[in-house]
Amino acid sequence: MSDPPTLVFIPGAWHKPTCYDKVTKILKEQHKLKCVYVTLPSTTGNPAATFKDDLDAAREAISNETINGRNVVVLAHSYGGMVGNSSVKGFTRPQDAARSQTQPPTTGYVIGLVLIASGFTFTGLSFMDPFLGHPPPSWRVNNETGFAEIVADPREFLYHDLPADEAEYWASQLTPQSLKSLFEGGEYSYAGWRDVPTWLIGTVEDRGLPVLVQRMQTGMAREMGATVEHRELQTSHSPFLSQPEETAKIILEAVEAFTGKPKGVESTTSEGGHAIVVARTTLSQPFTWFKFGLPLVMGHVIGS
Repeated sequence: MSDPPTLVFIPGAWHKPTCYDKVTKILKEQHKLKCVYVTLPSTTGNPAATFKDDLDAAREAISNETINGRNVVVLAHSYGGMVGNSSVKGFTRPQDAARSQTQPPTTGYVIGLVLIASGFTFTGLSFMDPFLGHPPPSWRVNNETGFAEIVADPREFLYHDLPADEAEYWASQLTPQSLKSLFEGGEYSYAGWRDVPTWLIGTVEDRGLPVLVQRMQTGMAREMGATVEHRELQTSHSPFLSQPEETAKIILEAVEAFTGKPKGVESTTSEGGHAIVVARTTLSQPFTWFKFGLPLVMGHVIGS
């Protein structure tokens, strides 16, 4: 691929961007793609850090690439999906640009969004607004420290499909997460998935964001006019750790779709030990009607 896009990686809550190291090693060494990490200020131990701070960090990383004429694909995990969705505002190619462009562009654009075990942000809503401000049982609000505290065993909650020693290591790498970033900042959120093609990497064994919800969100976004491709892996909330090769493969397929330039990526498949599943229904396989069809239909109803 000539002039490939830069991949900008945004982690989720409590996570350092180094959680992506396994995947980016594959993308950089085997496919020569430039990978840029975003460290979220809300994960650096500062209870005053806000969603706006996280958003500014992501937009700075994007701007550093586009200003030099490089296109960007934004990749985001979990809470980072809200940052990623919102960060693309103003960086996507204007709809009439392709028709009116007579000279090579001097700036790059965000050309695609890859969400990993994440969701579709709504303009004007903070991260916790869809949950009516009530955290799930896996974490709690600590108003004294200003941080969101995980109360579930993170080895089981986030990394149950990793070897015990590796799960222990990644649990030790978790950082404090500011409450402000989760409960405030709705005025800065943006539904970027409506402006740019989006891929969702679903996680079938997810104990944090049930895969049923992920499938419903895909149906909802499609009903609202978004271009969404949905792939799934049989993993926990953290597929980039337990199945980095398969995660990288989906990312490469997404990049190929965004750029229209083949990288020789094999088609995804629903067969094999570590299967990449295309979330779609097949008339000859009634089970897929229940597994994918009903959640997608429910999402379409919600979206309408």
